[in-house]
Amino acid sequence: MSPKELLYVEDALGHTNQIKTVCDDFRTQLSDTELQNFVADIARRQKQTFDRFYGLL
Repeated sequence: MSPKELLYVEDALGHTNQIKTVCDDFRTQLSDTELQNFVADIARRQKQTFDRFYGLL
């Protein structure tokens, strides 16, 4: 993997992890169960994306 590709993967890991963290924090502030589940699903998908990118390393 070239240094440029590695930087791209590291950047993508940071972004996906940040989105997951924001979703987890936001979910705790919601009172609507349906919205909580929706945001939890987004966080779960971001975790899957993180794991896929991490697997490239």
